[in-house]
Amino acid sequence: MLKKILAILLSTLLLFSFFPVFIVCAIPPSSHPLYLGIDVSFYQEDIDFEQVADSGIQVVYIRSSLGGDYIDPKFEDNYAKASAAGLSIGFYHYVTARSISQAQYQAQFFVNTIQDKDFDCRLAMDFEDLQYLTDTEINAIGLAFIQTVEQLSGKKAVVYSDSYNAGYTFSGAITAYPLWVAEYGAASPSDNSNWNFWVGWQHSDTGRIPGISTNVDLDYFTDGIFLDNSGPVNPVPPPPEPSTSYVEYRVKSGDTLWNIAQLYHTSITAIANENALANPNLIYPGQILRIPIPDNTPSEDTYLTYTVKPGDTLWAISRNYHTSIADLVKLNQIHNENLIYPGQKLRIPCTPDSGSSKPVQWYTVKSGDTLWAIAAKYNTTISALVSVNHISNPNFILIGQKLQIPS
Repeated sequence: MLKKILAILLSTLLLFSFFPVFIVCAIPPSSHPLYLGIDVSFYQEDIDFEQVADSGIQVVYIRSSLGGDYIDPKFEDNYAKASAAGLSIGFYHYVTARSISQAQYQAQFFVNTIQDKDFDCRLAMDFEDLQYLTDTEINAIGLAFIQTVEQLSGKKAVVYSDSYNAGYTFSGAITAYPLWVAEYGAASPSDNSNWNFWVGWQHSDTGRIPGISTNVDLDYFTDGIFLDNSGPVNPVPPPPEPSTSYVEYRVKSGDTLWNIAQLYHTSITAIANENALANPNLIYPGQILRIPIPDNTPSEDTYLTYTVKPGDTLWAISRNYHTSIADLVKLNQIHNENLIYPGQKLRIPCTPDSGSSKPVQWYTVKSGDTLWAIAAKYNTTISALVSVNHISNPNFILIGQKLQIPS
């Protein structure tokens, strides 16, 4: 009897040793078969979708828009060519909202952007810009966006998220929507407690596909990604005139108006004016600030396009163009800052010294000067001065320091 028990235990242990990923720590697809897919934006440049289709790709998600006013430059071209190639099409929107009102505005902008297009797949919310938001804020903003998209479009939606945030950030009502999960270099997406299955899995961001000259995201999709009612969305009017919502922020030790403005995608000047701050360099822990968040915060500035050369690094490129690695990573949605490749196109923030031919105006800092006072004198903003002069701490300028005044 003892030998039989030991034999059963040994067999069980062997079984689990052969299948640890699928039994213990993998989230499964919602169904089979799986469909081969990619997701694209203008970063993939000109795409030959006939070659893409011939390579076996069946589904393409196309970025249509970002924020509240930015339409991907290749949206129309990608849509027309993918349609002609007979691919199943979906659209995704990159969310930058910092309030429920802003999320609803961006949702209407998204649906309005795609309203005359035929498509086959759920509308995707790409909400990765989560820095400094609380989990409660993230879920409220995400839910407001996705609910508004479904209400206006008459189509079902899907949540795009990396596996970490799918398991530890998104929760509650938003998990009722299907998951398109991103996780690279794994046999299967990691298990998490908030979704029981996936309808999409982005398994690589370095794929190479005939017809595309750059790296491209590779995906698997299930039947759950497809709409029951393919075709155009319901007619929807353009977004209304943007309004401004407000949130209260309690200043923490080490905070500056610069950091707070970056968090809420607004300007130091807007926060200072709203709170009647006589000196924007002087805020203190515990202070309550009222932060204005316009629905239609501009999403796109002026950019240069740079083609990566052999031997380039983000560090070297950032030095040459007087920007930061962090800005390049965020602007170009780079997953690994140590991995760029020759021929890759990068957007570079365009400052007067990197793209303007106008005469440059300079100011020499005097005793008692602040960026606030200098900005007011030259009818510019603190943010613009900080950006042009690559100032790491806007509360610290030196007597005799020469500052470039934005044109």
